Amino acid sequence: MALADKVKALRNEQGWSQTELGERIGADPAQISRYENGRITPSADAVARLAEVFAVSCDYLLVDDAPRRPFRSPEDALGDHLADFAELGPADRELVVRFIEALVTKTRLKLLAGGVS
Repeated sequence: MALADKVKALRNEQGWSQTELGERIGADPAQISRYENGRITPSADAVARLAEVFAVSCDYLLVDDAPRRPFRSPEDALGDHLADFAELGPADRELVVRFIEALVTKTRLKLLAGGVS
C-alpha cells in the first residue's frame, strides 16, 4: 500500500476529516487531499507528524510492505527515563545502576536454572 493510501486509510480509521487531520499536523485540508491523492509527497517533517498523530512508525508510512508498528516503542520509554538519569544525585545514580545489575543477575540465574521461578 502506498503512502497516499495509508494516510487516507489511517485518517478514516480515526474518523477524521481532512480538515481535522490538517489541524492535527499543521497543514491545510487541500494539502492533505494532495497527500491522499498522491499528487505530492509529504516532507520528512510532515511524515514524522503524520506518524505521531496516527501512532504508527515512519517506516510503516514510507515502505510498502513495512509492518504496522507503534510510533514509540516500549524501549523509547526507557530512553526517556534514562534522559532523566542525569538529574539524579551520585548516590541515587549508583542505586539505579545497582538495581539494574541485580535484575540482570536475577534473569541470568533464572536462565541457568532452566527458567525456574
